Amino acid sequence: MKKIFIPALICTTIFFTSCSSDDDNNIIGGEDQINVPANYEFEREGVSTVSYGGQTTRILMAKELSDAFTDFDNLTADRLTNMFSNENAPFSEGDLNSSSKSIKSKVAASNDYFSLNSTGSAAVKEDFESWMNAQFDEVLANQNVGATAGVAGQIAQGDKTRYVSAKGLEYNQMYAKSLMGALLADQMLNNYLSPAVLDEGDNIVNNENGVTEEGKSYTTMEHKWDEAYGYLYGDTSISTSNPMSVLENNSDKFLFNYIRQVAADDDFENVAQATFDAFKKGRAAITVGNYEVRDAQADIIKENISLIFAVRAIHYFQAGKESIAAGEMGAAFHELSEGLGFMYSIRFSQNPDTEAPYMSASELETYKNELLEGNGFWSVSAEKLDEVSEAIANAYSISVSQVD
Repeated sequence: MKKIFIPALICTTIFFTSCSSDDDNNIIGGEDQINVPANYEFEREGVSTVSYGGQTTRILMAKELSDAFTDFDNLTADRLTNMFSNENAPFSEGDLNSSSKSIKSKVAASNDYFSLNSTGSAAVKEDFESWMNAQFDEVLANQNVGATAGVAGQIAQGDKTRYVSAKGLEYNQMYAKSLMGALLADQMLNNYLSPAVLDEGDNIVNNENGVTEEGKSYTTMEHKWDEAYGYLYGDTSISTSNPMSVLENNSDKFLFNYIRQVAADDDFENVAQATFDAFKKGRAAITVGNYEVRDAQADIIKENISLIFAVRAIHYFQAGKESIAAGEMGAAFHELSEGLGFMYSIRFSQNPDTEAPYMSASELETYKNELLEGNGFWSVSAEKLDEVSEAIANAYSISVSQVD
């Protein structure tokens, strides 16, 4: 079968070291001058130049918000939306409450897709807030009611209890899987890895002359690249310099967890390693001012991160179809909710060949409405799930049969 990942290391001479010194390579260099470290470690005058604390903060916020969806003892009318916008001290950790950062401020906020599309950005934010409000208005009130077609409530999946809307949708799954696109991927692919952001203002000349941000060890361009890195590897359970060492043993709920799951499929087995290698090589290319190599690595990352949404959407739609056929509706609703969230995230993907999403927001919205029409997942057909799966596969030039 066709393996669609792009290898991060193109044919060139590459020197591997334990650490790359920015001072030593502060020149315009060709590929033979790019020293790619074994780990994501870069220094200037003995001080690390890698920093992405803001990304870690938002990931911590996003995880706590995800858990709060089903914390019914503490769920109030505005708790989830307060966590979304970081208002009224909603988090359990004081450092999160005192942070100037929020999830909402970075949702659908990339330079490439939303700088001239404030209406589209507002619509995405409204989607997220609608799921949060519905969890309180619909699901909380019916938490002890058995869910049936047209009635929200609880439904068993083995020894687990799932809480669904009247259409069988788990709002917490819709939130978590959609956030991977709307926040993490949109900021990574369409903002921090965008040449418009990396090369903004005096970034190029400052990078080439080793001019760092005031009071910091890094140049602005270096920092922008690291911020993209943080949206994939920023969970506190992931090794800062060598995330591949915890690929199978971490508590991440977002992109890092799912790039691991995609890589577990033989047809996409190198996607996680190729992405990490591209992040290292792109950062090393910035060190020597080779922006052609930098942008080539950014394209690899864009393709591979975008792939996560397609593979997992297809996987869950097909798994949901099988669960419905087996009469296991609790499992089906859980799988279809995850699939719908991953499909929603495709609108934030970026195809390097077109510099646009693999599928448009309007096309994805049409499929979402079709999957949820009538009684939603209670009545969705196998044919419709196959149709949507095939449409996603075709947009990515893969096949449904490739997805485990």
